[in-house]
Amino acid sequence: MDFIPPAKPLIGDEERAAVDRVMRSGMIAQGPEVAAFEQEFAEHFGLGRSCVAVNSGTSGQHLGLLSCGVGPGDEVIVPSFTFAATANSVALTGATPVFADIDADDFCLSPEAVEAAITDRTVGVMPVHLYGHPAKMDRIVDIAQRHGIQVFEDAAQAHGASLHGTPVGAFGSFAMFSLYPTKNMTSGEGGMVSAANPDVERLMRLYRNQGMEKQYHNEVVGLNNRMTDIHAAIGRVQLTKVDAWNEARRRNAAFLTEHLEGVITPTVADGAVHVFHQYTVRVQDDRDGMSQALRDEHNVGSGMFYPVPNHRLAPFSVDVDLPETEKAAAECLSLPVHPSLSSEDLERIVTGVNALAKAGV
Repeated sequence: MDFIPPAKPLIGDEERAAVDRVMRSGMIAQGPEVAAFEQEFAEHFGLGRSCVAVNSGTSGQHLGLLSCGVGPGDEVIVPSFTFAATANSVALTGATPVFADIDADDFCLSPEAVEAAITDRTVGVMPVHLYGHPAKMDRIVDIAQRHGIQVFEDAAQAHGASLHGTPVGAFGSFAMFSLYPTKNMTSGEGGMVSAANPDVERLMRLYRNQGMEKQYHNEVVGLNNRMTDIHAAIGRVQLTKVDAWNEARRRNAAFLTEHLEGVITPTVADGAVHVFHQYTVRVQDDRDGMSQALRDEHNVGSGMFYPVPNHRLAPFSVDVDLPETEKAAAECLSLPVHPSLSSEDLERIVTGVNALAKAGV
């Protein structure tokens, strides 16, 4: 049996041709491809705001926070059940990430936990649309408005997700989308940031380009976080495919939910459009054992995202009670859901999980 990987980047002839076109043009650094990609990304996902391309999702998150005035002495509320880049980006500004618990139904920040974590130093909250499911943005935005704090979106895994008709990336002061190879679409490497207003957008553009809008006239201390035209060209092609890929992910997820037994399958909230960056089940007995057995006995890959919550990582290591976070970290297992799966692949995933669950593995 061929190995079924937990994720699989899709790069075709169109992407290769786009890279060749840029290479032949001689315009390889940030240029017309980047500008076109920024505009097309915003239009494609209906964000209704400008976008700024950068060299990684983490860069985008960092620069977004800087552009919104986050810095030393500030606190930003974040989930602990996420990739470390969420908390890292806050810490890199000199601010303090404050960890709040998640809800069991969608693995995203709990609005009640957010409100309980607000202090007089809180300047913002950064929900993560984890695994492609939108966070409870209507309630989080309401809390933020009542307390006079900003909302920042970590949409790294949620290209095309929405809540009650509003796309993720259109709720906060900024939103970051990752374009890493395993995401729902890629530029090879990179990130895209939607900016709520011209001031945030302009600062983003300054910070990514050494603090310059006009060459040799630096206005702020900046970084080199630019995207290349090579990466933008790949991303522009991927934009033409991502909707179909997201539909395939939803079909695959529906099949798994219908046929899996012995594990707790993911749910989709009313009014939410889930793009299933990951299809994450809960294994209540022996999650690690099931993952290993799936690989050894059925040649099916899986992923554990995230077995060590951020608040227990060495750079942060804070004593905070996050029961739903700890439970998810111990139980969550992400099964293949990517668009490359065949019907035979899906059948093998189901057969393997059901057999192992029945055996108590």
